[in-house]
Amino acid sequence: MLKRIGVLTSGGDAPGMNAAIRAVTRTALYNGLEVVGIRRGYEGLLEGDLVPMTRSSVGGILLHGGTILRTARCPEFMRPEGVNAGVSKLKENDIDALVIIGGDGSFRGAHELHERGVITVGIPATIDNDMAGTDCTIGFDTACNTALECISKLRDTASSHDRMFIVEVMGRNAGFLALETGVACGAEFVLVPEIAPDLDAISKKLSYAKARGKTHSLIVLAEGVMSASELAEKLRGQGNYDPRIVVLGHLQRGGAPSCFDTVLASRLGAAAVELLLKGERGRMVGRINGNIVSSEIRIAWESKRDLDPDMIRLVETLSI
Repeated sequence: MLKRIGVLTSGGDAPGMNAAIRAVTRTALYNGLEVVGIRRGYEGLLEGDLVPMTRSSVGGILLHGGTILRTARCPEFMRPEGVNAGVSKLKENDIDALVIIGGDGSFRGAHELHERGVITVGIPATIDNDMAGTDCTIGFDTACNTALECISKLRDTASSHDRMFIVEVMGRNAGFLALETGVACGAEFVLVPEIAPDLDAISKKLSYAKARGKTHSLIVLAEGVMSASELAEKLRGQGNYDPRIVVLGHLQRGGAPSCFDTVLASRLGAAAVELLLKGERGRMVGRINGNIVSSEIRIAWESKRDLDPDMIRLVETLSI
């Protein structure tokens, strides 16, 4: 029978993590469980950096960005001896189950703990939105909105100065963030890792646009394709272009979560605790077609999510 659970955030931070921490804590307390927060992810677990969680300790954090538990990457936890040390720490502190909030790397750690008998449930949180088992991860919507706000301001100066802008967005090796943002901002081109860039086609389309009087353009570039400076250099070699570069970087991880991300994180946090109360383990929660679902945690990295082909076609159709 569960008496005490732990919760941690791991890997890159994502807007909405605090809402998930709050939901996990208050749902557990509501059901008579003790909650322990583990600061700095798996690194904090190995070092015993624990803090008791109460109703008041998660008060007022709902709309704050970042994570009050802080986060870190822990190379030591990628080795068997590191995972074994984590299992020992959980036993030493009488933690019966662990809720992990993070991306696929964090979920791999959760799976390793599960394989060693630890009860775990994962909550997907990454701005990359590159995890199977859910249609959307916590933080993705906010990151899209942040990028869109920045790009809309760039549009103003681009049109004023007849310029081409290349905007590099995050996403690691996935193009979800670039594609969603590119459609929303009306980018002429969206370059994603899943599709090899055709620079000749880009150059021809730019020339065509210029010939019909279009004096400015926007390219949204996913960081996994190449750097913005590399693309700018390649385009300069293709024709008479002098693109300006903007790298949004970690700006996309910051700020208060959107309404969508706050509600998503709250629902997933509560669902994670409810899974534990049902005796489930080695699972992840997610949202598919508007419904909260659960699946085996390894689905997150063993299955692959594809970009929506309709969205890819939409970029081409609307950028004429």
